Amino acid sequence: MEVKYPEDSKTILTDLVLPSETNPLNNLFGGELLARMDRAASIAARRHSRRIVVTASVNHVAFNKAIPLGSVVTVEAKVTRSFKTSMEIFLDVWIEDRESGRRSKANEAIYTFVAVDDTGNPVPVPRLEPQTELENERYDAALRRKQLSLVLAGKMKPKDATELKALFENDK
Repeated sequence: MEVKYPEDSKTILTDLVLPSETNPLNNLFGGELLARMDRAASIAARRHSRRIVVTASVNHVAFNKAIPLGSVVTVEAKVTRSFKTSMEIFLDVWIEDRESGRRSKANEAIYTFVAVDDTGNPVPVPRLEPQTELENERYDAALRRKQLSLVLAGKMKPKDATELKALFENDK
């Protein structure tokens, strides 16, 4: 099976926050940000798999910083780990300071996508090989997140979640 790297799927969407996209406090609607992140994540998943992809779950979203009207917002997405037919995509959301142009991290999210064929059936995806320290950290954490999701959904027994158990076991 083909091997790909996180950089191969890197997707950057940059846009301006317009008045119709804001709440009464003149900040970007959370749902609008979710839609932007979903689009960026789907492009990253498609680049990795070269298939039709569907959103399987939104595993985590942190709205850490409000994004004001007029802000330049950049959503960066990369596949962090691939499994048999699914891919985890980590998203970082940045806003630019109007005067200095410096970027600050506003939000982050983790989405899961599944690659499908023309009839909607899941298909295998290429293996992912991380290259940087951050990519390795996110790659390792993705397996723990997947195991936790499977345990919570009743699809895996807690005793079989080896990566999760390793977090709580002492090295004595």
